[in-house]
Amino acid sequence: MNRLLIFGLGYSGRAIARAAEAAGFAVSGTTRAGGGGSIAFDAAEAAVRAATHVVSTAGPDAGGDPVLARYGDLIAASPGIRWIGYLSSTVVYGDRGGGWVDEDTEAAPSQGRGQARLEAEEAWCRFADFRAVDIFRLGGIYGPGRSAFDDLRAGRARRLVKPGHTFGRIHRDDIARAVVAAMRQDRLPGRRVLNLVDDESSESAIVVTEAAKLLGVTPPPFVPFEVAVRDMSPMARTFWAENRKVASLKTKAALGIGWLYPTFREGLRGILAEEGGEGAG
Repeated sequence: MNRLLIFGLGYSGRAIARAAEAAGFAVSGTTRAGGGGSIAFDAAEAAVRAATHVVSTAGPDAGGDPVLARYGDLIAASPGIRWIGYLSSTVVYGDRGGGWVDEDTEAAPSQGRGQARLEAEEAWCRFADFRAVDIFRLGGIYGPGRSAFDDLRAGRARRLVKPGHTFGRIHRDDIARAVVAAMRQDRLPGRRVLNLVDDESSESAIVVTEAAKLLGVTPPPFVPFEVAVRDMSPMARTFWAENRKVASLKTKAALGIGWLYPTFREGLRGILAEEGGEGAG
């Protein structure tokens, strides 16, 4: 039996677990403390030894990649592991002034967050001599409970205006779809980069406008970026400091899939349907 171990049963990890189970995998996963059917992160030795497939959703911290720091040697010594997937970020491409990148574009981080991600990618790729390793570079993750609808309902949504500055996004369920498709392929050892972004890089304000329309509420006023940036958190500023468009045509071709939600429009409608179509008031 194929046995998948997911390091990090968070928002994306749980979606991957559901999709993998539906595809016939036996799935286990870690959380920090365990419980609720999960394994405590510091008690996953047996699960590593039993795994045939491993996915890590954990981002790097000040000490580097936490999964490799704890289990790197054990993963290397576990001959049953045939495939490894690491969920990274398109931040590794750096700022491209609004230009395009694809799966073959060389990573060029322009800030510390991207450099840390790239170093984690490279650390995971040390297993590629003997196993298939897929590096998934994700755009902005959204889905039920994590979308413009939530900000509108909470009264904190803003339509920031920075002409020409777009963001790539990926729905939670398309992350799971891509990861499971990759796991099911019979690949030789080696490294592969897969971009998980939908088919339309879009300005933030356009997404908020569409979400308000679907909820039947008045969208918030436009706010020039020059005004909004004054009270942004340092992390938020890093997201707006880079502008690029990310293509995923090669990824979809390699995996033999199309996106369930090819743009934010289909994604928002899908979220609203899943959430029961509840409006904001």
